[in-house]
Amino acid sequence: MTLETMTREARPRIHINEVAMRDGLQIEPVFVPTSEKIDLVNDLSRTGVDKIEVTAFVSPKAVPALADAAQVLGGINRSNTVRYSALIPNLRGAQAAVDARVDEVNFVMSASEQHNMANVNMTHEQSIDLLAQVMHLVKTAGIDLNATIATSFGCSIEGVVPLALTMDIAERYARLGITSVTLADTVGMANPRQVAEMVRIFMAQFPDTRLTLHFHDTRGLGLANVLAAVQQGARSFDTALGGLGGCPFAPGATGNICTADTVHMLEAMGFDTGVDLAALTPIASRLAKALERDLPGRVLKAGPAYAPAARRE
Repeated sequence: MTLETMTREARPRIHINEVAMRDGLQIEPVFVPTSEKIDLVNDLSRTGVDKIEVTAFVSPKAVPALADAAQVLGGINRSNTVRYSALIPNLRGAQAAVDARVDEVNFVMSASEQHNMANVNMTHEQSIDLLAQVMHLVKTAGIDLNATIATSFGCSIEGVVPLALTMDIAERYARLGITSVTLADTVGMANPRQVAEMVRIFMAQFPDTRLTLHFHDTRGLGLANVLAAVQQGARSFDTALGGLGGCPFAPGATGNICTADTVHMLEAMGFDTGVDLAALTPIASRLAKALERDLPGRVLKAGPAYAPAARRE
């Protein structure tokens, strides 16, 4: 899809999935109190984002910042316009997520086998076997499942990740019946040309699969990669409040693309994100205060370049 074609469309809809509460907080040295996490999720629920990845059911020893996963999910006020998701690394985590009544479980397997070992201590074969068990569990509970392919675009441990490897994992997901997949640039190695090729091939090969892109801005290419994906027809993106984030098991991984920056760019280009840009700023400021540090988001610092429209109901 060209930019000219995009301008002829009547405000194409882009879905924004907020991941700061999980991907953002997981590497922070400051523990955000449970009550503050709940308040932040409640505030984000009113901004118009489509989905919030609230937390992860992981070992509290490995990721102490998310040790209160069940309490947070149990304490939030759920909106019927928002999907509430949790990441899980194993069957135990999946059961805990089911018990917490999440709308969606997010399973993660890395295209890079070395990263998969560092992240979840499993080979690819072990992860695929686990995914089949997780799928049975959540399906029985009536909960949706999203399967992420981490390090889809490159790995700080292994280096280049062949496109064919990522597509092979996507094919294995499809054979299990997975219909929602996230391609994640876990360590920020993607470039726009690579993104355009992968999205084009993925959408041609799996036309009935809901595709989400998860970009990090490690090397300053995050928004350029969003644009490249949008031009190929991608319509769902993970973003993080204030640009927070990073993988604790990937050396050099830094923040996700910022929610406000992504919304600002897409709305300025004529897309409809459904997100109230003005509402994000005070929430990001609260998060920065809770973490006792500045956040890297640019719109948070400079303000929008245009007067954002009110959120469309």
